Amino acid sequence: MTSIGGAEMVDWNLAVATATRLVRPGPEVSRDEARAVVAELRGHAKTSERHVREFTRVIPEGITVPDTPVLVVDRAGWIRANVAGFRELLAPLLTKMQDRRAGAPGGAVLGAVGGKVTGVELGMLLSFLASRVLGQYETFAPAGRDLPGSAPGGGRLLLVAPNIVHVERELDVRPHDFRLWVCLHEETHRTQFTAVPWLRDHLEGEIQTFLGATEVDPATILERLREAAQSFAGARPDSEQGDEGRSLVELVQTPEQREVLGRLTAVMSLLEGHADYVMDGVGPTVVPSVAEIREKFQQRRASGAGRLDAALRKLLGLDAKLRQYRDGERFVRAVVGQVGMDGFNRVWTSPNTLPTKAEIAKPADWVARVHRKGE
Repeated sequence: MTSIGGAEMVDWNLAVATATRLVRPGPEVSRDEARAVVAELRGHAKTSERHVREFTRVIPEGITVPDTPVLVVDRAGWIRANVAGFRELLAPLLTKMQDRRAGAPGGAVLGAVGGKVTGVELGMLLSFLASRVLGQYETFAPAGRDLPGSAPGGGRLLLVAPNIVHVERELDVRPHDFRLWVCLHEETHRTQFTAVPWLRDHLEGEIQTFLGATEVDPATILERLREAAQSFAGARPDSEQGDEGRSLVELVQTPEQREVLGRLTAVMSLLEGHADYVMDGVGPTVVPSVAEIREKFQQRRASGAGRLDAALRKLLGLDAKLRQYRDGERFVRAVVGQVGMDGFNRVWTSPNTLPTKAEIAKPADWVARVHRKGE
């Protein structure tokens, strides 16, 4: 579906090979220690499930929801899982681009060369991210040989053991507490998607709309990338800016895509903020050193790892994700403060009750819209 004359638009195997070759080695641990870390993370994930459900009440008592697997992986495993997810999610866009390229002179040659170039570029990006992600609920996971076990309809929770160990050592916090704290955040994401059956399809629909609006003419894309690169080259990564400080991802968008991105940003802010709120809400009762962990982790989020790291974060739009944690948590906290947890849970009723990007910034507006008098 995504190849020309046998050459894929993206050389996925090359992406995996590139990423696994370039990714930083994980922290040094003995074989016994590695086994102990894996066992503890699996146990914490199971414990977190009960804590999250009791705290959020998003799953009513007596209701059974589909189960999804929890996988403890290394950095290479995270890379393979995400390449599989990208391949699934991007298939419609790549087919569209293949059809456009097939009619062009030399399309088969361009497909073969371009697929390898894109595979290397994707691999370089994943090698950067693979040493930073602590955990991830992989919403669009296909079943596969490398990481089997995705549930019907997709979904599996990944816990990246080397990264968790690296960060707990870097922060000098209690390993037992930090691992449980991370699991509480990630388990909240798993609960969100298993408890709200329409959420996955809604997100996928928005993403496909976003991808469908992509300008597939290579000359147009090249021009947008050139403008983006020139704009970024004149920007200071450590400065506060308006449009001139937008990421490469934002700068190559069409107007239609920016509208979709606004809706996606609101949903992601809700999901990330909710997870942070739950993590902090449950934490004091089950994680003795939660205050120390939170303070040190927030400092780590804010500081980054240096100027190059900050520049890459800016270029890839990762700064926006940090804002999602902050803004989303403020939204959830404000709404729960006004209408309680059950009142907040009306957010999961349908796509129409999700907050808009404007409402994330003004929670009272969401409360006024969703909790109208007489309802």
